[in-house]
Amino acid sequence: MFDVFTILHDNGMLFLMGQYPNGPLGGILCTLVISLLAVLLAFPVGALLGVARLSPYRWFRWPAACWVYVLRGIPLLMVVFWTYFCVPLLIGHNISGFSTMLCTLVIYESAYIAEIVRGGIQALPGGQYEAARALGMSYVKTLRLVILPQALYNTLPSLVSQLVSIIKDSTLGYVINVPELTYAANQVNNQLLTKPFQVFAIVAIGYYIICFSLTLLANKLEARILRKRRNESQPGGEMMKATMLTKSQAVSRN
Repeated sequence: MFDVFTILHDNGMLFLMGQYPNGPLGGILCTLVISLLAVLLAFPVGALLGVARLSPYRWFRWPAACWVYVLRGIPLLMVVFWTYFCVPLLIGHNISGFSTMLCTLVIYESAYIAEIVRGGIQALPGGQYEAARALGMSYVKTLRLVILPQALYNTLPSLVSQLVSIIKDSTLGYVINVPELTYAANQVNNQLLTKPFQVFAIVAIGYYIICFSLTLLANKLEARILRKRRNESQPGGEMMKATMLTKSQAVSRN
């Protein structure tokens, strides 16, 4: 136990941010940055793929389904290697391990986010789509104004849970020298040589704290969404909300 505290005291900044500012950003901060960027960049791609999976036009639906099935059927490590060797050939010059891993996560996670978005759309009552079309809205306008806002709001807990998976998947960046938390732990282990269990126990605890905190956040978001949907589904729920709003406006004017 004392060894763990000693290792943290001597190498805490390396675990936290790698060699920054004297070198590249690494450690926990690198893991979080690459994971958040991967979610932000993969989300629009995944949303488009999810909508395409439900498109009435097969030339949209079939390529999207192929993309999803292929990427979900192969290990992430294979995608890491393909990106590492293929992207430099396509663009004509080498890219950093960070950029390679980011591209890999965006490509790979877009397939999973597509299924999350597709499930969120299919969970909505079909009458909403039919009512919007009956009012004269086009297919694209119905998706943009009626379907997607509700579906994406309902999928927030699943997206946070997917972020947890991305954080754990980012550990594979170690094989292409991305200076994330596992890579930083290996640097510390190479310096100490005799305490691998303590070093990687620190890494495991760090991942657990981050992922468990995000899981709690996802559970709270899910409970809040369920509570909101339950209140809206109750008879007079919207009337009560409007009445309370009117009263609050009257009090503020007085």
